[in-house]
Amino acid sequence: MSTFVLVHGSWHDGSAWEPVIKHLEAKGHQAFAPTIAGHGKGANKNVNHAQCTQSIVDYIVDKDLTDIVLLGHSFGGTIIAKVAEAIHERIRRLIFLDAFVLNDGESLRDILPPDYQTLNDQLARTSDDNTLMLPFEIWRETFLNDTDLDLAKSSYAQLSPEPYQPLIDKLDLKQFYSLPIPKSYLYCTEDNVLPQGEQWGWHPRMSNRLGIFRLVQMPGSHEVIFSNPIGLAEKIIVAGRD
Repeated sequence: MSTFVLVHGSWHDGSAWEPVIKHLEAKGHQAFAPTIAGHGKGANKNVNHAQCTQSIVDYIVDKDLTDIVLLGHSFGGTIIAKVAEAIHERIRRLIFLDAFVLNDGESLRDILPPDYQTLNDQLARTSDDNTLMLPFEIWRETFLNDTDLDLAKSSYAQLSPEPYQPLIDKLDLKQFYSLPIPKSYLYCTEDNVLPQGEQWGWHPRMSNRLGIFRLVQMPGSHEVIFSNPIGLAEKIIVAGRD
């Protein structure tokens, strides 16, 4: 059985994983879902990417977790890459769930389509604390397009503003790309957050940056964490197996 550490994406906190964790534990696995520094309702949003990463490193070390399968969703992909650099000896496999895979020297902002860059810059600039809040219309049509309106509304209510600094920090990833840790990419085929296709999409654009990797696919949107947590848990098990 495996020990999973599940790292959430932008606007989320660790509580979003609860239904997934329940199913993983029912299958005999251990699963943990820390909240990244600066995330969640009421959190201090004045954080950078290094502080976000360190919060996950500290969580894993404090709990003395070893031989883990470390998963990052969306923005969480940038976090697990840097966590792997810091504590690679504790990690058995990395899973990128519709996650950003940056090249050395890039920021997350750098690899977004220009209209997303403009929108995010505007949202951060007009906020009081350099955060951005995802408009509901985008959440409904591109993030969670595989469920009904009620679930779209209730899940949106769980979100909180995203610190912008971690998205614009450029990351040195030379060490990450030298690590021999096995990697998986879990791709949801109806994920419409990034325009589908080779120019902007998750797969194959992001996934192929991993070099040798295991590809696992499932139907669903970017937010199957809400729309199909049981199906997601089953695919996480497949993506994390030896």
